[in-house]
Amino acid sequence: MFNFNTVIPPEKAKIISPVTLAFIGDAVYSLYIREKLVLSADYKAGDLQKLSSKIVSAHGQSQLLERVILKFTEEETEIFKRGRNAKKGTKAKNASVAEYNRSTGFEAVLGYLYLMGNYERIDELLGEE
Repeated sequence: MFNFNTVIPPEKAKIISPVTLAFIGDAVYSLYIREKLVLSADYKAGDLQKLSSKIVSAHGQSQLLERVILKFTEEETEIFKRGRNAKKGTKAKNASVAEYNRSTGFEAVLGYLYLMGNYERIDELLGEE
């Protein structure tokens, strides 16, 4: 049976494919940014979409990563490197390959933290946004 927000132990989270962690992390980051925008001002839906797309892009994530990567723990750095270096089934559309790879690593960290229920750490990292 599936329960939303199921928390898994770090040992289990570590063995999940980094691309799968990035899949979850992409959704986590997108939801975080959308919620932040909705709660920060009274934007119209179209404006929300434009703003969130700009921030959640590989380019935007790569810029945020510059500010938070030095705050990564050793474990988070390991997950980031696995995600960055993983073979991906898709290619960068509107970003350089380096930005795309870095954003995948960043998303893997967010997915890892989310699956372990470490929401406070996600807030610490994304609070730089």
